[in-house]
Amino acid sequence: MPKDRDARALRIVRHRRVRNKITGSASQPRLCVYRSLKDIYAQIIDDTAGHTLVAASSREADGNTRPKSAASTAVGALLAERALAQGITQVKFDRGGYKYHGRVKALAEAARKGGLIF
Repeated sequence: MPKDRDARALRIVRHRRVRNKITGSASQPRLCVYRSLKDIYAQIIDDTAGHTLVAASSREADGNTRPKSAASTAVGALLAERALAQGITQVKFDRGGYKYHGRVKALAEAARKGGLIF
């Protein structure tokens, strides 16, 4: 691996590759995931209007839940609840350049269980 390519830069490259294929619209917005070392954040975005419709994070969902995968599950459930309250049922999943594994997978499965279709 070249010295100028760190893990964050490689994730951004993967994310751009995913974003070239996925665009959220008013009828089917994009569910975007960001994972930090400590927390996880998710937004539902309408890319045509450039607005965030719904957002949730592990900072607000059940406070300081551990393990981190349990916090991700809580965020997915909270996001699905807020989305359904606004009438959003179908979304396109944007994993943000992360592997569909662990916390990202837990969030996605909780959102599906909460009623979102993707």
